[in-house]
Amino acid sequence: MRSNSIQEATGNGWPVNIGKAAELSGISPKMLRHYETLGLLAAVPRTDSNYRQYSQADVHTLRFIRRSRDMGFGLEAITELVGLWHNRRRSSESVKRVAQKHMDELAERIKALQAMQRTLSHLLDLCPGDGRPDCPILDDLGHPATEAETGTKSGTKLYQPGTSTAQRGNTRTRH
Repeated sequence: MRSNSIQEATGNGWPVNIGKAAELSGISPKMLRHYETLGLLAAVPRTDSNYRQYSQADVHTLRFIRRSRDMGFGLEAITELVGLWHNRRRSSESVKRVAQKHMDELAERIKALQAMQRTLSHLLDLCPGDGRPDCPILDDLGHPATEAETGTKSGTKLYQPGTSTAQRGNTRTRH
């Protein structure tokens, strides 16, 4: 159960163990340990029995990390954002730069996905979907896209009707 109030959820019982910190932050214990090893979370104090003990501030940072991951930020950007978040003398310009870079990357990924969707839609239109073995979809997939065809460096092939093997009637033997 995730509560809006960390105080409510723990009954003021701080620090909390890794299971409770995971529950409160929405991050698995395995990822909590991983984030700690990456330095996203300061070294967490341990009991004499070597159990981690998370403070309220640690859980708050973990929630920040979780929200950043939910927004699609990569670990490098999250590391920078966590540093900026903890730095009260930061400039909002620094934060905006990180967010703008991520926004630009998202726009490029969306553009590539839309190109894939258009290509696949066109190939589906070309495919008769009958009992014959010829398949324009497989013919097209059998030819690697060049950067000139993709318009991107991601390898996403933008369908170009004049260059498709499906329209050229390629009937090579498929493997």
